[in-house]
Amino acid sequence: MSNRIPPDEFEDINEAVGEEWESETTPYERIRHVIAHTYTPASADTVAEDARTSPKTARRHLNTLAEEGFVITTTGNHGGTVYRRSPESLVVEQAADILEHVSTDELVTRVAEMRDQLNDYRDEYGVDSPEELTIEQANQTLTEPTSEQSEIDAETIRDWQTTRRNLAFANAALSIANAERFVDGDLHSTDGSVPA
Repeated sequence: MSNRIPPDEFEDINEAVGEEWESETTPYERIRHVIAHTYTPASADTVAEDARTSPKTARRHLNTLAEEGFVITTTGNHGGTVYRRSPESLVVEQAADILEHVSTDELVTRVAEMRDQLNDYRDEYGVDSPEELTIEQANQTLTEPTSEQSEIDAETIRDWQTTRRNLAFANAALSIANAERFVDGDLHSTDGSVPA
């Protein structure tokens, strides 16, 4: 005897959860949630279906989100407008999350450590980026196929790329923190006076 749940019971559960989500949120909230988790351009019809609303409503809210800078629009393969989350909004979200969990002083320390790590990679491999390193190795393989070469560790490439990305997010967080301090009037000029 099997304890497996029949597939139609899963469909009932999914529908119940979807109905609950629909009753507890506005179409705008659902559309923003769907597009925030959509990583390839999607049509208003696709977003509408996932957000449990009409294509007309989805298009209206997606255009509002585009005006706010949360979404960018492009022309799809078939000529229609497609939508995706803007990279800038992702950076701001990541930066805000960092500021919520890390003090500015600790963030400054981490930025310095990441810069040192990136400089170490550049010094060790003699190139400015992990992409250049990959290309250099591929070219070396083509020109010297019989020589014994050390394979570039894929984990090193990933670590280099991750460190570079994290540094960009950390720098964005520091910029936001400094802007907030400036707006709050907390920044002082170099001569010690408070800005007017």
